Amino acid sequence: MKKFYNRQKELKALQTVSEQIVETKGQLSVMVGRRRVGKTRLLNEAFHQEKTPFLYLFISRKSENALVVEFAEIINSELGVKFFQPQSLRDIIEFLLDYTKQKPLTIIIDEFQDIDIVNPALFSDIQNLWDANKRDSMVHLVCCGSLYSMMTKIFKGKDEPLFNRDDKFFKIQPLQPSYLVEIMKDHDQFDAENMLRWWCLSGGIPKYLEWLTRFSAESDDLFEAVVSEFSPLIKEGTHRLVEDFGSEHRIYFDILSAISKGNTSRARIENFLDMSVGVHLEKLDEVFDVITKKRPISSKENSRDIRYSISDPFLNFWFRFIHANKSAVEMENYEYIRKYIKRDFTVYSGLELESLFVAILVESKQFGKIGGYWDAKGHNEIDIVAINDLDKKILIAEVKRQQKRYSKVKLIEKSHGLLNKLNLKGYDIEYRGFSLDNLVEIMEEYQA
Repeated sequence: MKKFYNRQKELKALQTVSEQIVETKGQLSVMVGRRRVGKTRLLNEAFHQEKTPFLYLFISRKSENALVVEFAEIINSELGVKFFQPQSLRDIIEFLLDYTKQKPLTIIIDEFQDIDIVNPALFSDIQNLWDANKRDSMVHLVCCGSLYSMMTKIFKGKDEPLFNRDDKFFKIQPLQPSYLVEIMKDHDQFDAENMLRWWCLSGGIPKYLEWLTRFSAESDDLFEAVVSEFSPLIKEGTHRLVEDFGSEHRIYFDILSAISKGNTSRARIENFLDMSVGVHLEKLDEVFDVITKKRPISSKENSRDIRYSISDPFLNFWFRFIHANKSAVEMENYEYIRKYIKRDFTVYSGLELESLFVAILVESKQFGKIGGYWDAKGHNEIDIVAINDLDKKILIAEVKRQQKRYSKVKLIEKSHGLLNKLNLKGYDIEYRGFSLDNLVEIMEEYQA
């Protein structure tokens, strides 16, 4: 997937800041997005063709001294600086702000939040140096990070040194369904069934789409290529999460496994694992941004009627099918895992179809609120409720794999409690059955 898809607005905004840096002087952009979502590729795409030179510094989790040596070498070779021998990361930031008083430069600091692990005092140093030099330095500083909550806290937390120092804040999301269609059509892979398969295996994350385009070129059977000794997908969940989760990663993995198997309430997760998980659920949601809390669309923000889901379809698949078969992975018994997927994937993907339809409605920009509904007993469940208060419209949809299993009569019956709670007098109500059979038409209908 060498072609670059989407992100045109972000590209233009980043390039414009760098192009105007001689006039504007110091500008700080913050970019956040989960791992593998394509932040580094976007930055490369934005700056490698530009006239403005750029410097890329990656905060790996090693000692400050080791990073200082690494960054000094990069600066010496990239900027042609001779005999620069800094003693600390503070020296490096100070030098670069000084250097850019003569020459314009875009500086990318990737995994910026990990400064907290290397040397937390550096945030205050950066703040002092930035405030003292930004008016004279022709520098576009891009602070990039994969932990949304930490990056938000660093730049938006009132007690943090870098509070409100950002000039632009970019949140990079996975690619929306219309771009999946474009990628699949470019590789002659598009049909409804395949679209659902690719959604389950990528969730719109560019790196995984890259893998899928490669796999589909190698084999007619996608799962043959996805689940094999040569597939990067097998170890991906571990690579992506263990470092962030740290020493408690086993507990977090157990919770995510429980959710992927359909235990979506705290009580069911605790029952399944036979342990208390309240603190860990909060962290998975608020710190790591890996799970999503769902409440009935009619309930208040403080309602305790909560269901949890894994935010990323790929991770949901990985926990449900790969991590669940750890022993088979250890024995390299990939045929067993493929049989397991073959047995359960139809039912599993039918449930994931709901998240694909929600993503299609979100991309359409036609609704102010989208969610689901269930009553106090957990019954009368409605898959999708989408509300447009401007045009006074409400869409109530049931998601089935096959359209013939949809019953409008039953859906209307289930909706009585919801409509009483919402009390939306004068709204046009549309009842729909969404399925794999009409996926392509619905995507066309809701094109933004």
